[in-house]
Amino acid sequence: MRHSSYLLAGFLAMCAAMAFAQPYWPAMTELKVADVEGERDLSGFIWYPTKATGPETYDFESEVWVGTKVVKDATPATSRFPLVVLSHGMFGNAYNQAWLAGALARRGYIVAAVSHPGTSTWSRDPDLTRQLWERPKDISRVIDHATGASDFSQYVDSDRIYMAGHSLGGFTAVALAGARYDAAGLGQFCDTQPDELACGILSDWKIAQTPEDRAQMEADLSDHRIRAFAVFDLGGTQSFSEASLRQIDRPMLVFGAPIMNSGLTLDIESRALIAALPESNSRYIEPKTLSHFDFLGRCKPGGYELLAKEEPGDEIICSDGGTARAAKHEMIIDAVTDFFSNS
Repeated sequence: MRHSSYLLAGFLAMCAAMAFAQPYWPAMTELKVADVEGERDLSGFIWYPTKATGPETYDFESEVWVGTKVVKDATPATSRFPLVVLSHGMFGNAYNQAWLAGALARRGYIVAAVSHPGTSTWSRDPDLTRQLWERPKDISRVIDHATGASDFSQYVDSDRIYMAGHSLGGFTAVALAGARYDAAGLGQFCDTQPDELACGILSDWKIAQTPEDRAQMEADLSDHRIRAFAVFDLGGTQSFSEASLRQIDRPMLVFGAPIMNSGLTLDIESRALIAALPESNSRYIEPKTLSHFDFLGRCKPGGYELLAKEEPGDEIICSDGGTARAAKHEMIIDAVTDFFSNS
């Protein structure tokens, strides 16, 4: 009987692998979304399926990060594909989840990522940082662009739109799912636990500290075009009202990272989020060896040492960031693809 179960498990795994196997290569091109009403232009990238097999190049060059091989500016494969929009973490950028974007494109997804003004690697203006309500709106604008005026609109299946976010990008995803910022509730929480990372960051950024800003933050920022969400070790769970978290009605995959090297406390972040969400449409994954920074790219040999020399303190993002991280990426890719395809 045990032998039969092993055979069945192997057969099912093979079927799953065959289902994900697609005759596509990942392509990539630049993404520009102009702000016709203000000064918040967005820039990033779109990864997408192509039948072109070359010339292959890397999506970006770095002394620290391993790039993903893509065919730049190739002709898209002729079909309609689901769209996934990515949101990076605090002071990250559109390249942070390129490893996931390229893998999803190979499996038949169009993937868009932008660098959020005010909270990205290259844009940290305090006034833009304070306007945290603009992050979810950035994602909605990318969806507007991808399904409307862009060259990709003919390839996007507007009935299959998904989102994944890491860290502050996870916060962004939860807001888009319908959770409502609760300034008073967060204030009460931070009065009792002032040393929590999210309390310090949101205070330093002056989030919701004027009546006008509070109204913007506590507004409904949801986007009902998004069918399902993947949340990667988010921060800021306690800033949302519990009532609004309980009312989220779309599927949500939540990853928690128990290797707590980021300053986030798992019990009041990912574990608290999954406890508040409706059980019927949420799934929680907490691999024993997963860390917050495993949702970033794979580090090159010597990347840790280079960061330790040039950006002391930042080298932690490359801790176990090579082969071990690559294996975790494969697990995350499979889990996200399976969740979205069944949502």
